[in-house]
Amino acid sequence: MQALDDIRVIDLTRVLAGPFCTQLLADHGADVIKIEQPGTGDGTRQWGPPWIGDQSAYFLSVNRNKRSVVLNLKSPDGMAILRELLVTADVLIENFLPGTLADLGLTFEGLRKEFPKLVVCSITGYGQTGPYRDRAGYDFAIQAQGGLMSVTGPVDGEPTKVGVAVADITTGLYAANAIMTALHARGRTGQGQLVDVALLDSQIGWLINLAQNYFATGKAPGRIGNDAPSIVPYRSFATSEGFLVLAVGADGQYRRLCEALERPDLWNDTRFQTNPGRVQHREELVKLLGDVFATRSTSHWCALLTPIGVPCAPINDIPTALADPQVVAREMVQTVHHPTLGEIKVIGPVAKLSETPASVRMAPPLLGEHTEAVLRDMDIGNEWLAELISRGAIQVAGS
Repeated sequence: MQALDDIRVIDLTRVLAGPFCTQLLADHGADVIKIEQPGTGDGTRQWGPPWIGDQSAYFLSVNRNKRSVVLNLKSPDGMAILRELLVTADVLIENFLPGTLADLGLTFEGLRKEFPKLVVCSITGYGQTGPYRDRAGYDFAIQAQGGLMSVTGPVDGEPTKVGVAVADITTGLYAANAIMTALHARGRTGQGQLVDVALLDSQIGWLINLAQNYFATGKAPGRIGNDAPSIVPYRSFATSEGFLVLAVGADGQYRRLCEALERPDLWNDTRFQTNPGRVQHREELVKLLGDVFATRSTSHWCALLTPIGVPCAPINDIPTALADPQVVAREMVQTVHHPTLGEIKVIGPVAKLSETPASVRMAPPLLGEHTEAVLRDMDIGNEWLAELISRGAIQVAGS
């Protein structure tokens, strides 16, 4: 048993935020039917290099545990099949520009009347309302417009984007949470609802403490590199062999740090005994600590500080992070059998549920891999199946 194995999701999304959302639902057992356009399917199928065999690594990253059905939604037959699927669905999710779904004849008002229990989730760049509603949303632009880049990067460098598409990913997280919330509400009311999730809203939403700092002071936060605005020492230090991240958030931790470094003077100096004092005298303390950390390797400092509860870590590259014993023990790297590639590695589910755990069951699908099976479940026989293919309403794998 899985938590969402009684939920069917009709997934009209492509690229990242939407597919990441539906992958989260699929990992917890939802039957996600990914509707793709004929010929190309989800555009990320062509986003390479890198490739694994002839499959895009980008597409493989966010489409496991789903079934691919190719429908031509510009075809009356294709739309008729979609409507039949919606009869059996709990969730419809799309990430078209606002108004596109209505152009296909699927307004929210119409969907609510025809399928009153359906939860409809729309993911867009800027939402269904407001002056920017008709603009396309892109992660890089949202990181810029939403304030994130203004606080990311070195003090004297240019504003910098985060190395992964965090606006897209967090939007997918918010959307998955909102969908499950709407399903819970439906269990009490019997009614579906519209879930409106925007990349810009998501970006603003997780400014969190930095936004609150601005509300408190009226001053715009700026870039401070790897420092933290309200905690010292909470930054990276160069060592004799790489870099060390130190995350000291409590005075007791700082005192143990000074003892381990055999630098009682750094504790006895009253300027540094409280966090507000350390923040006020940040530059002096960082310089003194930097001189110490530069004398030994990162591994030395981690071995010294970790056992005494001083939070620290090496700055790993991605291969090292994925091979970390803790990451391996938590099954955050898993393998799944792909129909043409054989065994491939994927990132495992994050949340661990004791009674209804998430799982990696199916590889990301080939284009149209499940069209025939899903349509046969709808009692579409061989003759009509062949007719739909000839009309261009559907596409099956390999055609």
